[in-house]
Amino acid sequence: MNTNEQPVKQLPLGISDFELINKQNCYYVDKTMFIPRMEFVSNYLFLVRPRRFGKSLMLSMLKAYYDVNMKDSFDKLFGDLWIGSHPTPYKNYYAVLHLDFSQVIGSIGKLQENFDEYCGMVCEIFAQQYEHLFYDGFAKDVKEASNAGGKLNLIGRKAKMYGVPLYLIVDEYDNFTNTVLNQHGEDIYMSLTHGEGFYRDIFKIFKPNFERVLMLGVSPVTMDDLTSGYNIATNITAEGEFNQMLGFSEDDVRVMFNYYKDAGWLKNDVETMIEEMKPWYDNYCFAKEGLNDSRMFNSDMVLYYLGNQVRNGHSPDEMVNPNARTDYKKMKKLIQLDKLEPQRKSIIYQIAEQGYIDSTLVSYFPASEMVKFDNFVSLLYYYGMLTIAGTSGFMLRLGIPNNNVRKQYYGYLLEEYDRIRTVNHWQIDQAFQRAAVSGDWHPLVQTVSDEYEKTCAVRCLIEGERNIQGFFTAYFSLCPYYLTAPEVELNHGYCDFFLMPDLNRYPMVAHSYIIELKYLKTDDSEATAEEQWQQAREQLLRYAQDEKVRLLQANTQLHLVAAQFRTHQLVRAEEIGD
Repeated sequence: MNTNEQPVKQLPLGISDFELINKQNCYYVDKTMFIPRMEFVSNYLFLVRPRRFGKSLMLSMLKAYYDVNMKDSFDKLFGDLWIGSHPTPYKNYYAVLHLDFSQVIGSIGKLQENFDEYCGMVCEIFAQQYEHLFYDGFAKDVKEASNAGGKLNLIGRKAKMYGVPLYLIVDEYDNFTNTVLNQHGEDIYMSLTHGEGFYRDIFKIFKPNFERVLMLGVSPVTMDDLTSGYNIATNITAEGEFNQMLGFSEDDVRVMFNYYKDAGWLKNDVETMIEEMKPWYDNYCFAKEGLNDSRMFNSDMVLYYLGNQVRNGHSPDEMVNPNARTDYKKMKKLIQLDKLEPQRKSIIYQIAEQGYIDSTLVSYFPASEMVKFDNFVSLLYYYGMLTIAGTSGFMLRLGIPNNNVRKQYYGYLLEEYDRIRTVNHWQIDQAFQRAAVSGDWHPLVQTVSDEYEKTCAVRCLIEGERNIQGFFTAYFSLCPYYLTAPEVELNHGYCDFFLMPDLNRYPMVAHSYIIELKYLKTDDSEATAEEQWQQAREQLLRYAQDEKVRLLQANTQLHLVAAQFRTHQLVRAEEIGD
């Protein structure tokens, strides 16, 4: 695109309205090539993706594409996009009803009233917009129908009578029920989604009245509880051909950044920026068949980063968009991270400590069974806390996708430790400062070791090397100077920690670290201790020979540090030299 001949496209920050993006000349990452694929699969589709992956914008684009009232705007909206040259027979064919259940809010005593009021309002607006396809007085008849269910049934009956094809789009289909489950508990939730609950009843109306239905959300829980109310949708969540439909591929990101680089809006090197973003926003895979595809970036995070680069000329001070914390709090409350029983708590520990867990993915499960192992792991996947990293026999290896999510796990661990004993952030910050700038790592290792021992003294934690690693991982995550990477593969082995300098944001960092932790049982002999220490020494020296290390340490001095524990107490810590 020649930016000298037309205005540079604006950044679409926070905009999920496709028409508005076009009207305000904003940049749009083309996803229209998925339209024919969706039409081919089924008339009734269901898709789950984590928050901030562009679901609402995708639905807004589809509404504009299928809406018969927007026929005259097709060339303007879609002329430069893939579908503009490859339209399907259903282009501008439907009267589209668009429900967004995130708009339904209110107190427990007014749940049904507020839900009915919202759905009724949308139906009335629909009737006004499409009255010309029906008959004079259609909008008045819909308005006078007694409730939302009556309005929907009337629209469906009249559509069949007058030959008007209907398309239903439901955004955030589970937001309302998740809020109810979160704030009012399982009993109220069950009353909505089972038996003669009003939420269940509205889904029964969808089946006979709409030629096509597309439903998007963040969790399959509600859909399972509504199964007999709405049981015709094809779930495309884990289908390989839709793996890249939401989010940005690396090519998408590169093309976008080069566009703004060519326009003179970016001063930094595009490839350098992409490499900086990758550990934080990339690495999502939503289908086993997509393991060989380009991993997907969280689109909201990419735009957050790009906005900072354009406005300020550098990456954001916080690589994690502060708005994402709200999403984490909602998710944390919904899956009751503060009330985990031992089995689910051990799952969180395992994921945080080793970075992955092997499990099967469950397509649907009821809210009452969220505590089961596979269901709980699957829920973490649907919320974007895990992603498909590979296979392990017949199971999937589900891993932490990036540092953004990893910090959420570590944050949970820190909250657990903080409940036992208050985390001394100031002391940790001072220790990291000395390690990063002066190369004095002793206060850092000693401080975290002391905190570990004192925490265990207050409340006995599980003894073992994994537990120590989890504790160190959580504390290391507090440091902004480093990208803390546990279990990095180096020279045919896995180091416990690689503290990689974040020189893009903190150029004053002069030292990097590979740290190996060793654990002795109470009754291990001194000979065993010495043998273990020599093993740590050999491992560190071998890791340091990996060519990758020179890249990761950048221009800093690398330190190889071994620390040995006997149960909860640090007994030896030294820097290993050549």
